[in-house]
Order: sequence, then C-alpha cells, then structure tokens
Amino acid sequence: MNSRVWIVAARRTPVAPVNGALRELGVADLAAPVIRQLLQDAAIGADQIDQVILGNALYGGGNPARLVALAAGLPESLSALTLDTQCCSGLDALRLGAQSIEAGQADLVLAGGVESTSRRPIRQHRPTGTDGIPVTYERPPFTPWLERDPDMADSAARLAAEEGIDLNTQNDWACRSHRKALAAKDRLAAECVPLGGLSVDAATRPMSPALAARTPVIAHCGEGRVNVAGTALQADAAAVVLLVSDEARRRLSPSLPAIRWRAGLAGGSLADSPPRAMVPVVQQLLAREGLSPTDLHCAEIMEAFAVQAISNCRDLHLPDECINRGGGALARGHPIGASGAILAVRAFHELSTVPVGARALLAIAAAGGLASAALLAREQ
Repeated sequence: MNSRVWIVAARRTPVAPVNGALRELGVADLAAPVIRQLLQDAAIGADQIDQVILGNALYGGGNPARLVALAAGLPESLSALTLDTQCCSGLDALRLGAQSIEAGQADLVLAGGVESTSRRPIRQHRPTGTDGIPVTYERPPFTPWLERDPDMADSAARLAAEEGIDLNTQNDWACRSHRKALAAKDRLAAECVPLGGLSVDAATRPMSPALAARTPVIAHCGEGRVNVAGTALQADAAAVVLLVSDEARRRLSPSLPAIRWRAGLAGGSLADSPPRAMVPVVQQLLAREGLSPTDLHCAEIMEAFAVQAISNCRDLHLPDECINRGGGALARGHPIGASGAILAVRAFHELSTVPVGARALLAIAAAGGLASAALLAREQ
C-alpha cells in the first residue's frame, strides 16, 4: 500500500524585488536558513532527511539543491536534485518529492524552490565564428519555433486583447492583491524566516487604481495592454516544505499541523500561449479528485500577470473569496524557481488554522505552455 504524504512544516523567506534587500544573497544564502528553520519547526535532526529537491530557473548550471543542502548542514551522504521547469519548478519539486514518498523510496523530503535573480549569471551564446564575439541573452528559447515563442509580457498582452480585459480591470485586480497582502501582514510574517533585514515581503504597499494607472505600459497587442502594476516584479526568495510519510508522521510531534498532499498534476497546452496553460491542468486535477471549485477553502493562483490571473480564475469559476487570501505575486514578486513553492507555503499556513476537511488548490503556469497544479487538505 502506498503511503499518504503530509506536509508538517512549511517556510519561506520574505520576497524582495530584484536588486533589493536580498541582492547580495546567493541561492545557498537564501534557502539554507529556511531549511534550518524547518528542522527546528519539526524538531528533527538533519540526519533524518532522506532527500532534497529544489526548483531553480536562473542559477546557470551546477546543482543548487546540493549547494543548499550542504550549506544548511545536511549530511554529505544525502542526495540532492535540482529541476528546472521555469515558473513551475518549485511546485514540481513538491510533486516529485511526494511521488518519492508514495513509492516508498523516502520518508522525509525537503522540497521547494529558490531563486537569486539578483545574483543570476550573465548569460551569453558562444560566437559561431573564430572572430565573433559572445552574444548576451536574457532568456533561453522555450519552444523550437521562433514565431511561437513569445516573451511572457507579449503573450499576456495578447490574452488581454483576445478576452477584452482592459487595464482598468487589471489595475483593480492588482490593487486588490496588495490590499489582501497588507491585511494579512501578520499571517505572512509568521510563515517567513527573517532575512536581509526583512520580516515580510518588501514590495507590498498601498496601491490605488490611480497609482496603478500611472505605471508604464510594458507590452501591447492591438487593444490589449499590460502595465507594470499588473506584472509581478522579478524577485529573490526561497520556499521549502517538509514532506513526510505516514510512518514518519507517527514518529513526529502530534502537535504539528496535518496538511495532506492529496494530488499533483503537471501538463502542457499550446506552447505559444503560456497564460492559458493552467486551466486544463486544474480542470483535469479537480475532475480526477471529484471536486468542484466550490469545494475549495483557498486557491493559491500564480499572478505572473493580472490579466492571466483574471482569465484563469474566470475560466475555472473559482469563488472570489477563496483566491489568494493573503494576496498574490503581484503584491510580493515572482522569484521564478521559488514561486510554485511559495504557493504551497501560503496554502499550508492558510489551512493550518481552519477546520478539518478544508481543501486548497495550488496552480501555476510556465513559459513554453507548461502548468502544474496540486491539492492539499486539512485532515486528521
């Protein structure tokens, strides 16, 4: 019989905009303190961990998960895996960790994501000729077709044009995200490991429609436009959870929260329309679990762009009151490899204070038309 999977501790750093308060910290500096805090939260030793799996998108090579594990004081005998599915990386790390436990290959897994956007390497293509010079680039290709590999802001502007979602509507969504985050400041601080002089997310602020309307437009497609207020800032952060089996949970303190990892799913959609990729994956996951949107206590939906979140939540018929209860990425930022794991940390803490039976949805899309989703539940 496969073991059930539980999250018994979940922590993250505050999120800071690129070149902000965390600008001097590399991936190990960001994630190692989170892991040490998780071990303290669960009252376990480093030698009890079986595996570390971390998502990362911008490090530029090597194995950041191994670097982080060693910096956190975990045993050198411990395996560590880094994966890159861009924005989905952090949530995909949790999904792989859960699968490892379900398969009986591990009992305690640290899974999450980390992104030091401020310290990312400068990337260059080698010259093709002997007398050429390297060509610097910001991002790799996400599809093999140049004509079907749009920048993320351009694809968001196209979505705005196709669905008639104007800037006023996007600005209203962004303002609401900031208001929620401000109202939940104490809850958010409780899940964060203070770092770099920050105790909570640095980008959250009072945001009015008038202020949002004054931010520059960064992409347009016909009548569709996307501005700075409706775009999640590039950011630095780490987020990690402790996944455990039934057997491991029985050995831990009974006072730890019991949040069950119910299911996870990854999938793809049209490669040139990343903002739409989340919807079919979530629909398939909910159908597989026999759930409807009204069964959810909370839904942590990635807000890479306001227009994307608006479109996805409309198509999924998510109740407004359950969406991003503590605000979303528009109010904190988007540390690419960590963002999916931040959704899980948020949902864990939201579920930890509500009655048994409450469920949470996590969902995020990525460049190239990928998406990942998961379901958590508060159970006995």
